[in-house]
Amino acid sequence: MNDIILLILLTFMPFLELRASIPYGIFRTELSVLTVFLICIVANIVLVPFIWFFLNKLMYIFLKVEFIKKNYDKIIKSNQKKVEPYVEKYGKIGLALFIGIPLPGSGVYSGGLGAYLLGFDFKDYVRAAIIGVLISGIAVTLISVSGNGAWNLFIKVI
Repeated sequence: MNDIILLILLTFMPFLELRASIPYGIFRTELSVLTVFLICIVANIVLVPFIWFFLNKLMYIFLKVEFIKKNYDKIIKSNQKKVEPYVEKYGKIGLALFIGIPLPGSGVYSGGLGAYLLGFDFKDYVRAAIIGVLISGIAVTLISVSGNGAWNLFIKVI
């Protein structure tokens, strides 16, 4: 039970998420790969509505401060206009891929912030986040279970 709780806590940590919890679960616990995958995926998906709720409440509070509101309107609104063609073109798929690429700085936290700032609605964010979490979970699991063999995709042995 402690292993499951630790997996969930690792998954809940910003910037770690599945990139840390899945390898930890595979290499440091006695749980099966499928169990680790399912626990981490479900935990990451559970985060999605909480992140959105937190962003809505946090932004509402911060935007009451005139200095922040002025800069928010100036910076965010102008950037929203600049990226609008890309959001229109790639939309939920682009957000899902951003969330799904298991690199530092991507994941449901940064994806949620991006979705909020780019004007996505809650349903679109949830759909993109679920797809992104599945992509990331599958990628991290495959890389973890393939071990050193995964690096052979990127490195040519001479």
